Amino acid sequence: MTERIFHWSLSGPLAIVHKYYQPGDLIIAAILYQVFFLSNEITFESLPSREVLDQYLFLTHNYQQTLALAFAVKEINELSGILPNVSLGFQIATDYLEEITTYLLALEFLSTKDKFIPNYKCKDQTNMVAVIGGPRSKTCLNMATALCNYKLPQITYGSAPLMNNIPADLFVKWMFPDEIHQLKGILHLLLHFGWTWVGFVSLYEEDRERFLQKSLSMFSERGICFDFMECLPQMMYGNEAAEMVEKADKLYKVIMGSTVIAVIFNAEITSIVTLRVMINVLDSDDIPKKRKAKVWILTAQMEFTSILMQRELPIDFLHGALSFAIHSKQLTGFQQFMQKRNPILEKEDGFIRDFWKDAFECSFSRDIPDGNAERICTGEEKLETLPNSVFETTMGGHSYSIYNAVYAVAHALRAMHSSKPKEGQILDENRLKLLPQSPWQLHHFLQRVSFNNSAGEEVSFSPKGEWVTGFDIFSWVTFPNKSFVTVQVGKINPLAPPEKVLTLSAKDIIWPHIFNQVSINYDLWYEWKSQPSFERDLDDCVPCPEDQYPSKDRDSCLQKGITYLTYQDPLGISLVVIALSFAFISAVVLGIFLKHQDTPIVKANNRNLTFTLLTALLLSFLCTLLFIGQPDQVKCLMQQTAFGIIFSVALSCILGKTTIVVLAFMATKPGSKMRKWVGKRLANTIVLSCSLAQFTICAVWLAISPPFPVSDMHSVAEEIVLECNAGSTTMLYAVLGFMGFLSAVSFTVAFLARNLPDSFNEAKFITFSMLVFCTVWVSFVPTYLSTKGKYVVAVEIFSILASAAGLLGCIFSPKCYI
Repeated sequence: MTERIFHWSLSGPLAIVHKYYQPGDLIIAAILYQVFFLSNEITFESLPSREVLDQYLFLTHNYQQTLALAFAVKEINELSGILPNVSLGFQIATDYLEEITTYLLALEFLSTKDKFIPNYKCKDQTNMVAVIGGPRSKTCLNMATALCNYKLPQITYGSAPLMNNIPADLFVKWMFPDEIHQLKGILHLLLHFGWTWVGFVSLYEEDRERFLQKSLSMFSERGICFDFMECLPQMMYGNEAAEMVEKADKLYKVIMGSTVIAVIFNAEITSIVTLRVMINVLDSDDIPKKRKAKVWILTAQMEFTSILMQRELPIDFLHGALSFAIHSKQLTGFQQFMQKRNPILEKEDGFIRDFWKDAFECSFSRDIPDGNAERICTGEEKLETLPNSVFETTMGGHSYSIYNAVYAVAHALRAMHSSKPKEGQILDENRLKLLPQSPWQLHHFLQRVSFNNSAGEEVSFSPKGEWVTGFDIFSWVTFPNKSFVTVQVGKINPLAPPEKVLTLSAKDIIWPHIFNQVSINYDLWYEWKSQPSFERDLDDCVPCPEDQYPSKDRDSCLQKGITYLTYQDPLGISLVVIALSFAFISAVVLGIFLKHQDTPIVKANNRNLTFTLLTALLLSFLCTLLFIGQPDQVKCLMQQTAFGIIFSVALSCILGKTTIVVLAFMATKPGSKMRKWVGKRLANTIVLSCSLAQFTICAVWLAISPPFPVSDMHSVAEEIVLECNAGSTTMLYAVLGFMGFLSAVSFTVAFLARNLPDSFNEAKFITFSMLVFCTVWVSFVPTYLSTKGKYVVAVEIFSILASAAGLLGCIFSPKCYI
């Protein structure tokens, strides 16, 4: 049997086709559920044929989980600095819903890459530091069974399975809150609406038993009674399909024949596939069945998942459903990362081609001998054009858990690297690469890890090894075109006092179309509210989620596009050309003045200030390049601070020049005390003090509330604008206000000195240049406030270029002519 398993796994598609590998000094392995086979149970009485194994279905929604892991690794390697001088890699595979494949993959992780020799790795082989698995509880259980003996750290992103005496608490962490919090949340939800007569459906028998053990007494003490507690029939194909339909028919009759309003559906990520098959097949049966309105309460283990054959199936039975989801937030840059995926370019990604074919219903030309496919995949298709019933670009709860799991491992490695060596050990720069030789040591640091992710949320584990977080509650709204949106209507905060655990906005909930009565009595927090049957259709409007916008017909929500001022945009290209042209002109002028620095016209106006001013103007033109391209943490920190400091230097140089001119003429009067103030020392003092003052303001700004990248969902109806948030508006106004103060003083002093007689007096030129400067920035304010989207950045860039060009042209063009 062992030979058969290895032969099947290593020569068939199970171990070769669906994998994704990215090399690195340290490797995070992952078993993510993305593909399952359409085949009868394999009994090992004969070798499975290739034809049977090739009949697999790709879960298009689950591909986002792969991208979440790849995105987290990319961020850690490029941006975060968590693991300096060390690259993080990954090895992702799928277990095809087969237990033996989970065991096989676990052993492959312990082998040299592409060589199935468990417990043996070549000397130059990269180090495996942890394994991420899920979301199916059986996958987590089988993974733990295989790997706990090796003490390899494991992080699962599904609910905790029954470990059957495996010491998993020592080696496994769960990116899922304690399940009791979800059960209490469901209890609060039922009591809130007065639903004391409910039904329960689970996927596995053991799930039902666990629910009974954990919650039955808790529910019954609060007056909640169950009309039925059933298990969903398993998906079967071939000869066993008829048996599945028979079981599904019995369950359907139990659910629809019950008088309960709410049905708790405690299942796993692909259970929605089975539920859709059951309801839609039985709804269209020859025997007429009257489907009654039910409020499905979906647990957080589930996410909407579909397969290609379900693309045209209606999902109206989910209208009005309430679902729990692991609390998540949208991550800046994740949607752009997904939108850059290309099946032609991604050679190591063994999932993307099958995903692409199913999602876009096309075929790759090399897969078809005669090339006669109805639609050829070009690789230029856009993920944002897919309906959310096929693929969602909004980050789901499981993807968010995987993202945080990768960061948890990275932070634990960092903490392990930074820990003090024991007596006799030597801590050197290469220690981080050597750490995974004893991966069991990582458990201590993983348990104690605590950090804020890029969304600003804290990630840590409870003493039991579970992620300390809550749940979000969503209301489902479906549309006739088989699309849907989920609207957040509440949340569960397990750390809040008992009376505040549930936060709910009942007015935002959309109930099923065919609901006759919804229980919500205000004396006891619910009242009976009548709703007409079959008449409540699209007249009841609900807002689209923040990252989507309504279609023209207002019957569905479409994914918003990502926008920001890019170097490929015609506007961006124009601004770059202008900025570089003026920077070149500034450099040429600086070269001219350096060449003629001993001439009277250069000496007369303090040539050191002139050189400093020209350098500041050169940098002013170049600093506009920070505003173009995708905003990130570094750009956001530098944009306003660089602009503010550089312009303050330029303005202080102008102030120094005009002040020296005024004092010089005052000092020519007999007995004047101004003589001691005239000279380079005063000019340098003005420049240094003004620049230092602005630098201090910027330093305080970065220390207390620095700028950061955000996604603006609201300014433009059909677009998500990536931009930099100022962090502290007060500090931004302080920077701009100080610059305004310098420009006002410079203009005033220059205006007073404009008529002073001197061949080389540049006060007139400075007066005119400051007039241009002030005009530009006064007109900037209303223009900036009335502009939206990427054009806001363009307005600021134009203002910087115009004001700097005004200073350059008005002050230095006459001198260059001379």
